[in-house]
Amino acid sequence: MNTNFDSSDYLNKVDAWWRAANYISAAQMYLKDNPLLRREVAAEDLKSHPIGHWGTVPGQNFIYAHLLRSINKYDLDMFYIEGPGHGGQVMVSNSYLDGSYTELNPQISQTEEGLKQLCKIFSFPGGIASHAAPETPGSIHEGGELGYALSHATGAVLDNPDVIAATVIGDGESETGPLMAGWLSNTFINPVNDGAVLPIHFLNGGKIHNPTIFERKSDDELKAFFTGLGWKPIFADVTAFASDHAAAHKLFAAKLDEAIEEIRNIQAKARKGSADEATMPAWPVIVARIPKGWTGPKSWKGTPIEGGWRAHQVPIPVDSHHMEHVDALLDWLKSYQPEELFDAEGHLKSEVAALSPKGNRRMSMNPITNAGVIKPMDTADWKKRAFDIQTPGEIVAQDMIEFGKYAADLVEANPDNFRIFGPDESKSNRLNEVFTKTNRQWMGRRDPSYDEWLSPAGRVIDSQLSEHQAEGFLEGYVLTGRHGFFASYESFLRVVDTMITQHFKWLRKSKTHTTWRKNYPSLNLIATSTVFQQDHNGYTHQDPGVLTHLSEKTPEYIREYLPADTNSLLAVMDKAFKDEDKINLIVTSKHPRPQFYSVEEASELVEKGYKVIDWASTVQANEEPDVVFAAAGTEPNLEALAAISILHKTFPSLKIRFVNVVDILKLRHPDLDPRGLSDEEFDKVFTKDKPVIFAFHAYEGMIRDIFFRRHNHNLHVHGYRENGDITTPFDMRVMSELDRFHLAQDAALTTLGEKAQAFSAKMDETVAYHKDYIREHGDDIPEVQNWQWENLDE
Repeated sequence: MNTNFDSSDYLNKVDAWWRAANYISAAQMYLKDNPLLRREVAAEDLKSHPIGHWGTVPGQNFIYAHLLRSINKYDLDMFYIEGPGHGGQVMVSNSYLDGSYTELNPQISQTEEGLKQLCKIFSFPGGIASHAAPETPGSIHEGGELGYALSHATGAVLDNPDVIAATVIGDGESETGPLMAGWLSNTFINPVNDGAVLPIHFLNGGKIHNPTIFERKSDDELKAFFTGLGWKPIFADVTAFASDHAAAHKLFAAKLDEAIEEIRNIQAKARKGSADEATMPAWPVIVARIPKGWTGPKSWKGTPIEGGWRAHQVPIPVDSHHMEHVDALLDWLKSYQPEELFDAEGHLKSEVAALSPKGNRRMSMNPITNAGVIKPMDTADWKKRAFDIQTPGEIVAQDMIEFGKYAADLVEANPDNFRIFGPDESKSNRLNEVFTKTNRQWMGRRDPSYDEWLSPAGRVIDSQLSEHQAEGFLEGYVLTGRHGFFASYESFLRVVDTMITQHFKWLRKSKTHTTWRKNYPSLNLIATSTVFQQDHNGYTHQDPGVLTHLSEKTPEYIREYLPADTNSLLAVMDKAFKDEDKINLIVTSKHPRPQFYSVEEASELVEKGYKVIDWASTVQANEEPDVVFAAAGTEPNLEALAAISILHKTFPSLKIRFVNVVDILKLRHPDLDPRGLSDEEFDKVFTKDKPVIFAFHAYEGMIRDIFFRRHNHNLHVHGYRENGDITTPFDMRVMSELDRFHLAQDAALTTLGEKAQAFSAKMDETVAYHKDYIREHGDDIPEVQNWQWENLDE
């Protein structure tokens, strides 16, 4: 049977669906019983503290209903991103109406009793969130922090050529820095290999307590803005027809059709050629002016509500303790005519339910919104890129250059489900080898005489100087079932640490609040250009705090790795890429460093999280040491080994144990982290009372916290002490007393006391000599530059 999707009858179905979604959305805020108002409303039917956000909801429900029409008319593979931070009723209400909420949560039936439960649990203790959250069918986008709608949408459509991400952007969200950066996402979407993002810029006129900047701009100003950024704006002024719903539906349907047909035309034209030949199109963006709080209370006690910021949250003061205005609430709810929408049992009437697409064509059940159709990653063979270490420290190499060779192998092995993201730093972070296998994906204009590694089709996206964009692209990519990593300067991971936190919360709620969410590929973050390497950029580029920040999260979902050399880095990355439902933070070096650990040692370091290094220790495995050296990180490992060699030459009888730690969080107590070492194993390695000189890459408090629950409190941590400057590489370590001389001095004084006074003075003299030398020569002292590991038994 042919359906006329443009007919008045069909648009009446769209209107009915919209009214049903609005009714349920309003009811969720206020009601906990009597959901269809089939008896007189009593105080016990109302919530004590209605919580929620009404303002964006009716406009979003309007858009959602029209997207359903578009899916049916064009047979679209489409999903919904709810950019406005709150208004979580939208996706809950619509997934309830299309049946998917009940399919995933059978206890919430499509009956009056089920609707009662749905209303009660919204923004209620033990219930569901007031924003689109992991428990919301169809959501990949957490509404807890604004700004990432476009970057998540773009990451989701990369390598998904048939998908359209219908991305609603609130005009409050559009004022954020990340969202403003998001408008440049069109520079990276290839119309041949990738899907499409359809931004719907929802101008509703209000934030929390202020008008919005974009809504107050004229259409001419907005046209100039979007056209200048390479978009094709399509204006839909629904506000002009706010009181004529039939005209509003007709207008928006036509505008949405125009956008969909433009997307299809762009793709059809581009797909006559190859991805490498594609040019950057002017993708459509719908600029929709829709009143905030539309169809809700227009005013309250003479003050306007609809159309601005006063509609943002709960618009009228009615609750179980304040029933004096309940008639106003009932007038509002009954204006949607629920008796026309739901049958006697509380089912959505069949003629209205017919608007819903079927099966996986429902946006709430699109597989892409639940980790997609996961294609396992081929992690290649990292050992082919490993060094054959015969003598520790003999080979000098740059860990990130060597990892780049492995990453190039991964690009080749995973041509359509692996990508690399970063903020214009791939070359700086020494990933050059990747570009022997691929280019940067870039749809903008190119200068062949100057540009490097830019093409329309590539597996690297790092050509926008925005950590928010790059990290958001990766989140969208892995949330839809693909694999990759984000590499950035260590200090600037702090720019996106709240994004990482939101992703952590998404993972945690996915596992603790749902039974139907699939596992997600890991979110892999590589921090390089690290604090002890930032000698030329100085103090502004020195901040290892992301390690501490993530260590405070629930341990099941966080891994922090500090590989000391190439082989341990490669072994870590192999493990990280195979992980699921994890955030893996890998802190590594890009500068020339001695290579210490064999393939076998690296494998054990990653498997166990740590290893007692026999060749750097002067005690047997079961022998009690005088002092334990531990190191986590590239420079800490190097300095600890150098300190051990200095001590051994001066005090050859001193019994030293050296422990390299790669998986730092494995050292936590098992009461705090299920993976943590038992007290027995921890004491075997670190002893119960001997001095532990711990050379650590980041802030010292993190190690003190780890040791707090342990028997051994004879701990001496040397980490980053918030001292930095533009100086020499070694002086960066001296400034935090992470250098070999301070480490050796501390170990000697804590184990030998008065016998170490002369040695301690010599260490002070050496540090003073170093300070004078760098100020005269601008380079580190020769004994540091020329140091090499020598076997302790020689």
